[in-house]
Parts: sequence; structure tokens; C-alpha cells
Amino acid sequence: MIRSLFMLTLILTMGCIRTLGQSDAELARISASQAGASPLFFDPFVQKIPAIEVSAFNDARELNIRNGLPNFFAKVNAGKTVTVGFIGGSITQALYGYRIQATQYIQSKWTKATFRWMNAGVSGTGTDLGACRIGDQILKHNPDLVFVEFAVNGGYNAGMEGIIRQIIRNNPATDICLIYTVLNPQAKVYLQPGAISENLQKLEKIADHYRIPSIHMGIEAAMLEAENKLVWKGDAKAIQDKIVFSGDGIHPFTEGGNLYAAAIARSFSKLASNATPAVHTLPAALIPGNWEDAKMLDPLEVAQFSKGWKKTKTQGHPALKQFNSWFPYVMEGEKPGSSFTFRFKGNMFGIFDVGGPEVGQLSVKVDGKEVKLQEVSGRGFRLYKANETTGADVLNLFNSFCNNRYRGQYDFIETEDGEHTVTITISDLKSDKEKILGEKQLKDITENPEKYDRTVLYLGKILLRGEIIK
Repeated sequence: MIRSLFMLTLILTMGCIRTLGQSDAELARISASQAGASPLFFDPFVQKIPAIEVSAFNDARELNIRNGLPNFFAKVNAGKTVTVGFIGGSITQALYGYRIQATQYIQSKWTKATFRWMNAGVSGTGTDLGACRIGDQILKHNPDLVFVEFAVNGGYNAGMEGIIRQIIRNNPATDICLIYTVLNPQAKVYLQPGAISENLQKLEKIADHYRIPSIHMGIEAAMLEAENKLVWKGDAKAIQDKIVFSGDGIHPFTEGGNLYAAAIARSFSKLASNATPAVHTLPAALIPGNWEDAKMLDPLEVAQFSKGWKKTKTQGHPALKQFNSWFPYVMEGEKPGSSFTFRFKGNMFGIFDVGGPEVGQLSVKVDGKEVKLQEVSGRGFRLYKANETTGADVLNLFNSFCNNRYRGQYDFIETEDGEHTVTITISDLKSDKEKILGEKQLKDITENPEKYDRTVLYLGKILLRGEIIK
């Protein structure tokens, strides 16, 4: 069983929707970018970079104002403290993908206000995991504004609507802004008058339904490429006479991030005209089965653990410290037969864990019965369905990205809707790690076989669609 690692991998990997023109190689590059967590709160001015130059570029598609960001602007104009969160994938997590440049601009423009900035970008993940983690990572800090960026990888519509509905339900005064990064094939669609790519059209329907603004951050870059002033993917050192947007076609260099941030800057100048506070309403859901019920839970608060587990703090841990802002601790188990059990009402569960050389495989029981895990496709994400007859006997936590490195990963498993008791057990079955790594990645496992010949689980969070039963 191939385990998709984040796109962080967590049980089921739902997070990766194939966007227009997104090749297997591009998906692999996104996945290869995944590693650890970034600190949640950040000060943009710790990074010493020049302020962005905001051009006079004008395209009607760049900003859809809808009902705007009135509550945010009312507070900044009044000189109050505002809390702003960013949730998205690797481009959001990165320092110079757009986030640092944009926050420096906003903070410099509205100087009377005091800003608290949050970065909940997680590389390679989509709106599925985003819907699970937004409560724990963003909403508990009561933000005034949330930027949502998932268009490049994992812009799964039901997950996006779930994120939006959770934000509004948490606090109807919290403003929301969708921001769209793009791949090169999506950017080329902008060259057609009035056109946007198919996946963004779907996200725009959601933005329309909830009357929240959206910013197409890639239009200026698309036009510059068409004018032969920008190269979407290249070597910045070798190309001196043009803007080189990125090195891999996905993750912007600083200059590419500047163009993304400039789109936010232009849009904020227009959005600022509406600063009359207003409550966001919660209409009927647009998508049946959206991820409004998704959540990410502390293992010790919701599960019972057998003998053989220990609570391992991640702070200062040689291998796990990079995950501290996601997981203050992990439940660490290695002995086959060690298990944990929880009860929930719903139709999906999962785990958010840390992958590495030593991780093993898990067997799953639902309502007292060992289940097989059948991979399901065609839903915009990868998913495993628990059943009694078809699929793999175990969930393999090891994958080709676990070669002498540690990274977050997640999976989901679908059940029939209802009340369930789930038991997850460390299996004594070992995967063929050399085969999984492939011929080009055998150096470390050959030199350090004992590091790989283990069956560890580092459990960070339990994921649910539904409600826990205690």
C-alpha cells in the first residue's frame, strides 16, 4: 500500500486533489517539500527584505470584493489589536512565497493597529487536513481575519466549504479572504479574456455563496510571462534579464512571492473602502457532506492506550522538535500489539503522525472486527474504506519520503455513518522498506539497517469527521 505523505500523510490521504495541469512530477515536488512545522505566531519584520513594489497592474479578475473585509478594516482603522491567520499549504508556510511580503505591507500601511500574525501553512496538504486542523491551530485564537490558500494542492471543494463554515460558526465577525496561487497551466488560462481555471471556478462558487472576497494572485505573473518578461520555472542565477518566478514551477522565489503579495496589496487598497462592521451569515450548505464536522484532537483526551506507549514531548527532541508547534507531544509506541481505542459518531477517522525510517504498520479494528483498507478514488482525494473483504490488511506508515528524514503525514479511513469503536494496533508485519525506497535511496538503509528495522508509531493527533464519544 503506497502511503501518500502529506500530503503530510495521515490515515487516508485525502488531501491531494489533482488541479488543472498538475502532473505526477509536480505532485512529487510538492510532496518532497514537506518536512516539519513552522512556529504558529510570527513577526514579519524579523525577515530583512525590501518592501514590495506594488505596480499599477489592473485586471478585473484579480479581486472579487463581494462583502469585503469590513470587520477587519473597522478594527485596524480604530487602532485596535487584530489577529490574522493564514492557513494553506507549502506556499503559505514558506517565508517568501507571499506571506512575509504581504504582512509587511499591511502592517506598514495600517500603522495605528497592533497585529498578531499566525502561520498555519502545512506543506503539501489540502483543505481536508485544513478543515481538521483549523479549529486547533487558528480558531481557538479568535482571529479577526483568516486567509485561506489551498488552490495549488488540495483545493478540495467540500473541505474548503467546511473551513469557511467552521470559521463563521466559531465567530460570525471573523472575516475570510480566499487567495489563489497557481501552477503554470492554470496561469495560462488567465491569458484568455475573462477566463479562470476550472478548479478556481469551483472555489469561486463557494466564495459567491458565502459572499467572501477572493484574490487571484497569479494574474500579473501570467501576463508578464506572456510578455516574455518572466520565466515560470528556471535557474535564477543563470537567467538575469527576466523575473524567474520559481525553481520548480510551484514554490515562488522571493521575486515570484513579491508578485503574489502585490496582488494582495492592490486588493487591500480596494477592500479598505468598506469598514462598516457586519456579521457574516451562515446559509444552507452548498455541498452535501462538506467538512464542517472535521476536527483534530489530542490523543490523550479522546483515546485509551494499552501498555507499551509513552508520552514523548517534542520540544528539544532530536528527531521530533521540528513538529512541536503541531504536536506538543506524541504518543510513541513500538511494541507489536500495543493499541489505542476511541469511540466516535460519524463516518471518517484518521491519524496525523510523524513518518521516519523507523515507522511500522498498523492494523485497524472497527466495532471489534479487523478491517481491510480499500483505497477509494474519484472523490478528489485518496481515501481508504474500511471493509471486511477487499484491500490491504495493514496501513503502512513508511513511504519513499521516509529515507533518513522525518516529516508529518496523515491518513483517513471511511466507515459507515454511525457510532463506532475504533482500535488501532501496531502490527508485527514489516514492510519491504528497501523496495519502497527504490534503488536510488538505499545508502542509509544499507549502512544503518537497525534504524529501519523497527515498528514505531509517533501519534500526534487523532482526526475525525463527526463527534467523539467519551
